[in-house]
Amino acid sequence: MKKLLKEFKEFAVKGNMMDMAVGIIIGAAFNKIIDVLVKQVFLPPLSLLTDGVNFHDKRIILREAVLDVSGKVITDEVAIGYGILGETLIDFLIVSFTIFLVVKFLNRLRNKSQDTEDTTVSTPKDIELLTKLTKLMEEQNTLIKSKK
Repeated sequence: MKKLLKEFKEFAVKGNMMDMAVGIIIGAAFNKIIDVLVKQVFLPPLSLLTDGVNFHDKRIILREAVLDVSGKVITDEVAIGYGILGETLIDFLIVSFTIFLVVKFLNRLRNKSQDTEDTTVSTPKDIELLTKLTKLMEEQNTLIKSKK
């Protein structure tokens, strides 16, 4: 138990837990944005193009609901909700494409920052040190080869 608490403390202190918490919070907020984007921006024009069809209500009914004479449901309807599946697929495509664009942008920034020749972006210290070491080793090898 003591070892487990120590590992948890290391995990939390190293920032992994904080990074994960921030990611989850941002992901939840991003999900709300995508939900509104799909339901309020993309689906209304699509519904208009399909003569007012509401995709959320689209389903294949396998068994109709059975009602008594007063209108009370005796047996529930059994249906496959393919309209909701369509909305979910649109959500997924938007989220995955947006994440692709963000990752591509971040990779471009990272690659630019690791390029020691590019002076428009500051290079991380570890990359600068490795570059200096590489240049020093190349100079040293050139000197050694010239002495032979």
